[in-house]
Order: sequence, then C-alpha cells, then structure tokens
Amino acid sequence: MLKIGDILMLEQKYSIDKEKFKCMVVELEPGFVYIDFPIHAETGKIAFLMDGTQLNVTFSNEEQAVYVFDSEVLGKVKGRIPMIRLSLPHMDTFVKIQRRQYVRLDVTLDAALHPEHSEFSPFRALTEDISAGGASLRLLKGATIQSASQLYLWMALTLKSGEIHYLRLKSKVIRVTEKDHGNMLLHVQFLEPTKNDVQTLMRFIFEKQVDLKKKGLYV
Repeated sequence: MLKIGDILMLEQKYSIDKEKFKCMVVELEPGFVYIDFPIHAETGKIAFLMDGTQLNVTFSNEEQAVYVFDSEVLGKVKGRIPMIRLSLPHMDTFVKIQRRQYVRLDVTLDAALHPEHSEFSPFRALTEDISAGGASLRLLKGATIQSASQLYLWMALTLKSGEIHYLRLKSKVIRVTEKDHGNMLLHVQFLEPTKNDVQTLMRFIFEKQVDLKKKGLYV
C-alpha cells in the first residue's frame, strides 16, 4: 500500500501545537519506512524530530483514499541521502479516514425549501454551512419536513463580480438533528447538480474563503 515516492504528513501525537510536517518515502523495509528530512508544512523550514517522537502519519494512495497509522522516530540514517527511519506497523492497523469531496464553508444564506411533490408547504430556512455537494440548514420555528426524503433547495449566490446566480438544487435529506434550544438542523446532499451549479458553488465558496483569510478569520 505504501511505496517509494509517496508523500507523508506527520503530526506529533502529544504536541499542543498541532504542527504538520511533509516528507517523502525514500526506502522501505519490513517494519520500517525511511523518509527524507521533513519540512514544516507552514514555514517550509526543515524540521528536526527527536528520536522516540510519537507520530500520526497520514498518506493517500493512488485511488485518493486517505489512511493514517501510528509511528515512532527511530533515528537518523546515513545513505545516498540523509534519512530518518520510522517504525512501520502492519497495514492491517492502518485506519481509512473519510475525506469530503468538497470544501465545506460555514456561512449564513437565505434559502427556500420546496417539496418534490406536495409533502409539505414551501418555507424559508438559513444555511449553517454549504459545499458543492450539500448543505446544512437551520429550520425556523414551526417548519416541518415530515417524512420527505427529497426536496428542492433554492438559493441566490452573489459573486464578487456582481453576478447573481439563482440555484434550484434537487436534494436528498440525509438526517435532521437537534442543534440547541430545540432548534433543528437539516442536512441535505445535492443530487446530480449540473456542472454549472457545482462551478458556481465552488467559486462562491472560494471567494468567501479569500475574504475571510484577508480578515484573519479563516485558516
């Protein structure tokens, strides 16, 4: 599963800083993986990890599945290039983690929910977060979905160019959860959105991220 040339992300288990380091697999042996000297993911500077440092190691395979495993720094090794040896547990202990296909952004937008047939009367809601693949919506008091499994979500997105895009997204109800003070949160997945809808959503989210980063509100 792991092979030479793969990129690994290292994170110290017991550090409060949550720093991440990037490195590449240089050599492999049963029970060991040899990496080049890791680079700090934010500063780009070479990191020096002490022997015995406990790590969480994350990597993705050719199918873009993401895995994490436990490891330990075992020391520096002299070879054709300077290397660090890490412990490599059996692949049966690797944990596959779920990675969302699209970036999800916390943002409040006006939305309207319409039934697919006539399961409920249309009503307004506010988004809690959105992505190009789905959304979470705060249901206003008195709003009910009943047993509807699919609905249409209407939203208007204003881009930085001033363009306003009106979206009508067929959606599948994933679940309804209680948020706080009895308020309900509706989670939906968009069903076969058009390419234009996906591009509009991704562009809107990207522009919002840029604005938040400028204000220091998004990492």
